[in-house]
Amino acid sequence: MKSFTDLFIKRPVLAMVVSFVILIAGSKALLPILFPSLQGLGGLTVRQYPRSDIASITVTTVYVGADAELVRGFITTPLERAIAAADGIDYIQSQSQQGISTITVRLKLNYDPNKALSDISSRVDAIRRDLPPEAEIPVIAIQTADSQFASAYLSFTSDILQPNEVTDYLVRLVQPRLTAVGGVQKADILGGRTFAMRIWMKPERMAALNISPSDVKSALSRNNYLSAVGSTKGSLLQVNLTANTDLHTADQFKQLVVKQDKNTLVRLGDIADVVLGAEDYNAEVRFSGQKAVFMGIWVLPTANSVDVIKRVRVELEQIKKELPTGMTGEMAYDATAYINDAIHEVVKTLLDTLLIVVVVIFLFLGSIRSVLVPVVAIPISLIGALFLMQVFGFSLNLLTLLAIVLSVGLVVDDAIVVVENVERHMREGLSRMNAALVGARELISPIIAMTITLAAVYTPIALQGGLTGALFREFALTLAGAVFISGVVALVLSPMMSAHLLRAEHSDHGFEGFVNRTFGCLRCLGWYIPNRALHVRDDSKSSNQGIGAEGRSGRHLRHHHRAGERNY
Repeated sequence: MKSFTDLFIKRPVLAMVVSFVILIAGSKALLPILFPSLQGLGGLTVRQYPRSDIASITVTTVYVGADAELVRGFITTPLERAIAAADGIDYIQSQSQQGISTITVRLKLNYDPNKALSDISSRVDAIRRDLPPEAEIPVIAIQTADSQFASAYLSFTSDILQPNEVTDYLVRLVQPRLTAVGGVQKADILGGRTFAMRIWMKPERMAALNISPSDVKSALSRNNYLSAVGSTKGSLLQVNLTANTDLHTADQFKQLVVKQDKNTLVRLGDIADVVLGAEDYNAEVRFSGQKAVFMGIWVLPTANSVDVIKRVRVELEQIKKELPTGMTGEMAYDATAYINDAIHEVVKTLLDTLLIVVVVIFLFLGSIRSVLVPVVAIPISLIGALFLMQVFGFSLNLLTLLAIVLSVGLVVDDAIVVVENVERHMREGLSRMNAALVGARELISPIIAMTITLAAVYTPIALQGGLTGALFREFALTLAGAVFISGVVALVLSPMMSAHLLRAEHSDHGFEGFVNRTFGCLRCLGWYIPNRALHVRDDSKSSNQGIGAEGRSGRHLRHHHRAGERNY
C-alpha cells in the first residue's frame, strides 16, 4: 500500500525543498546572532535566562521636613490601605524614612503589569486629598524583573573636576549619546551630584534677628521663580517680553532681602552661607578607590543585549576621545561578558556532543554513506527548532541552549531507525529504491508514535505553574520542537537519502563487523540453550518409555537415541 513517503522518495527534489525551507526559516532566527549587521531580519534575542513576567510597582512620596514616624502615619499607612485593595498583588513592602515614603508592590507571576499600574494609580489618586498638603504628588513607577540591574555600568572619574561638574557634563553631552544607541532603553546616572545652590543657615544669627526657616523659604519662593510675561503688540510691531525673575549666582542669592525692619534690611548673606554645591551629599560612588560617577545602561526587553552592549562600547570609545582634560571613562561592569562566556561554553559542549554522536553512529553503522543520513538530520532538526523558538517568542538563553544540547541525542534516533530498516530490506535482496519505499512505509506509524511520545514527555514541564514553569517553559518546548522537526526530517528526507546513498553490498568489517558477530553469537547461544533443554527432555522421555515397554529391543532404543542426536 502506498504512502505519502513514496512521493518524497520518488521525487528527491521535493524532499530537498522541504529541508531547505526548514533551514531558511531557522537561519532567519540564527543569522542575526552570528552577524549583527543582519539585525533587520529580526533574529532571536540573546539573554542569560528566559524572560519572566515578574514585575513590581514602586510608589514614592516626598514629604520635606517630616520625620520617619510622621511619614509612616500620614503618608505610608493611608497609601498602603488604598493600594492593598488592588488586584494582582502578591505582597507589599514599605519603608518610611526622613522626608520620604517608599512603597513597593510585588505583583503575582504573569499578572499584567500595565493593568496593575492603572489600578494602583487610580487608587492613589483617590486618596490624594487625604495626604498632607505639604507632601508632593506620589510618583508611581513600574519595574520588571529584568530591569532591576543594568546590563552594563560605566565609570567616569576626574582628578580635576568635582563630582557635580562631572555629573553636569554627563547629563549634557554623554547621556543623550548613549541613550540614542540602538536597543538602549535608558542610561541613568548613578551616584551623580546635580548642581544646586546650597544655603547653610546660621541658627545664632537667625535667632538674634528673629528670623525663622519658614521666613527664608518664603523669601526664596517670592524672589526666585520663572515668569512668563507674554508679549506686547502694536500696529506695526510685536515684541516678546522676558523678565529676569530668577537668581543664578551665589552673589545674587546673598543679596536677597529676607526681612525689612523699618530702614534695616536683612539679606540672605547675613544669616547664611551660600555656595554652589550639589542637591544631595548622602551617597558617594567610588571606583578603584577614586570618586566616580556611574552610568547604568538598561537594554530594551526585545533587544539583543550582547549586540547592544557591543555598540555601547564602540560609542564609549568615541566619547573617551572627547572627554575634558583629566576626565576618564571606562566600562566598570559588563553583564554580557558572563552571558558570552556561558554561551560559548554551551556551544563548545554542543560541538563536542555532535562529534561524539557522529563517532558513535559511524562505529555502529560502519559506513560513511550510512552515517550521512543521521548526520544531515542533526543540523536540520536543530535549525528548525530555532525557527519554532522564534515563532513562540523564545530567546536564546542558557536553558534553551541546554535543550538544544540534549536534543542532539534525540533527533538522530528516527533517522538511524530508517537507515537500519532500509539496510535490512537490502540484505534481503531488494533494490535501494524498493527497500527505501518498503522500509519507509513500515516506519510511518512507529516514527509518529516515537515523536509524539518524546514530545509528550517534555511538554508537561511547560505547563507547570509558578517560577519553575516560567523558567523551564522555553526549555521544554524547545526540546519538544526539536523532536517534532526530527520526526518530519525522518519521514521526508531520510528515506530519500537512504534510497540514493546506501549500497546494496554489505560486508562485516571493523567495529561494525565485531558488533554484528558478537550479537550473532549471542543470538545463536540464545537459540541453543532452550533447544538443548528441549531435546534433553525428549531423550529422557524416550528412554523411560523404552525401559517400560515390552518387546522393544535395545537396538531399537539405540537407533532412537541416535536419531534424536541427528535431529539436534
